[in-house]
Amino acid sequence: MNENGNKKREWVKTAAIIFLSIMLVLTFFSNTIMNYSLPEVATQYVQPGTVTAKIRGGGTVESGDPYEVKVTETRKVSSVAVRVGDEVQKGDILFYLEDAESEELKAAQERLEEAQEALEDARENYQLALLTEALKESDIRDVSGGVSVSAYRRKITDLWNTIFAAEDEIEPLQKKEAELEAAINAYKTQESYESSLDTGASLRLPAAEKAKENALEALRAMETALDAATTHYNAIVDSVSAGDADKKAAEDALKKAKENHTNAVNAYNTAVTNYNNAVQEKNNRDASPIHANLNNGIAAFELELATVKKDLEAATAKKTEAQNELESLGVTIGTAKNFDDMLDAIAKAQKAVDKAQEEVDELTAKSIGATITADIAGTVTAINVTAGNNTSAAMPVAVLQPEGKGYTMSFSVTNEQAKRLSVGDRAELVNSWWYDDVEVVLESIKPDPQEPGKKKRLTFTVTGSVTAGQTLNVSVGQKSANYDLIVPNSAIREDSNGKFILIVESRQTPLGTRYTAARVDVQVLASDDNQSAISAGLSGYEYVITTSTKPVEAGKQVRLTDNN
Repeated sequence: MNENGNKKREWVKTAAIIFLSIMLVLTFFSNTIMNYSLPEVATQYVQPGTVTAKIRGGGTVESGDPYEVKVTETRKVSSVAVRVGDEVQKGDILFYLEDAESEELKAAQERLEEAQEALEDARENYQLALLTEALKESDIRDVSGGVSVSAYRRKITDLWNTIFAAEDEIEPLQKKEAELEAAINAYKTQESYESSLDTGASLRLPAAEKAKENALEALRAMETALDAATTHYNAIVDSVSAGDADKKAAEDALKKAKENHTNAVNAYNTAVTNYNNAVQEKNNRDASPIHANLNNGIAAFELELATVKKDLEAATAKKTEAQNELESLGVTIGTAKNFDDMLDAIAKAQKAVDKAQEEVDELTAKSIGATITADIAGTVTAINVTAGNNTSAAMPVAVLQPEGKGYTMSFSVTNEQAKRLSVGDRAELVNSWWYDDVEVVLESIKPDPQEPGKKKRLTFTVTGSVTAGQTLNVSVGQKSANYDLIVPNSAIREDSNGKFILIVESRQTPLGTRYTAARVDVQVLASDDNQSAISAGLSGYEYVITTSTKPVEAGKQVRLTDNN
């Protein structure tokens, strides 16, 4: 009993020693263990210094004096002959247009029809006046050989009715004439096509047959050659005296003979296929009934067309005869003032018709085989229409950069930044090694139209190897200034509340010094490639966090690198 009690006390004693030892180790090393779980940060002093302020920005290169290529007609583009960046000379083709009526041509045709209707109305008014005006009987008798006024007017009415009747005949006859001529042309075109097919089929069949015979003859020759090469190869292989060189030569000859034989087989099979196709084509052509139908159709249409032309000539002659007689009467009586005014209206209407006809003729000529060419020499900087789309008078189809003209680029900065710049300042290109001879110079500083009270618009002239539409990033301004608070650029952070930095604050604890990150809101006054001048609630020489091994938040503990 005592022995068991002693063993139990020994076990409790041992466990207590182990527990106290572990607690002692954790107490002494807890600071080290915790530190290894914290983000490790690198810091640097916030201190006074000098910043060479550079204002950075970027923009799109634009033509300094762009030339817009415009088309007054609405036409469909069939293909584009140039690309952006191409250099063109005056007269070079930029676009090809489809052979189709433009919207302007259709409008001109409508104006022509309206002018023709107006002319017809003026003529009808004149003829109507001849029938209704209170003409002096003495005037009529002077030109009519004593015929009464009523008889004279009846004569004019009869002539005018003759003209109307003739026109009623002429219009459908002209339409029928056009239809017959189109049908005859279509038949003749088909006849020519069918004839060419017949001729082609007749020529292809004997040629295909001859090719098949030649291919068969070549195949037999290759079979003979293959047999000879095989026999020779077997003899060399069986020969005791034949050397390796002889065997190699015989083997190569046999291989070549096999290749030639294979090629001959393929050629013969192709020739047989072509011959069979030619035979089928000839059979199909011979079985077609279209030949007889073509000839009969043309003859029937031509006979009908002759009759239509005869009737058309008769109706036209009837109209012309009545017009001539009516015209002679109208001219004699048209000495009165009201008739003179009507004749003037007819003349004006005729001029309008002639002018509209000229416009239609001009636009019609442009609608066939038309192109858009360059009016000046330069570089293509923009293409605003693609194949299949229509041109528009409201938008240029292309933009050219004239030879010898420069480019511009612009972007906006704050008023404070603009104060540090002057017209004539040269800007440095970001990645300047990429550009050979590009030079960017500040040309003007003007209020930004979008925010005139807060910002300025910087415009630069750009020269060298650039093209319109290219994006450039630059820095401008070389003025140095002294500032009280300067931090590395890597220390500047930003979130939805603005820009800030994180500084390190320290406090003493029983287990040692603890370091905590604290947020300080800042305003960046100037920056160069490495550091920034800031305005903030700092006294200077605080430790600002520049980098960290893990994300750092304000209020969280951190540990310093060994270098700090």
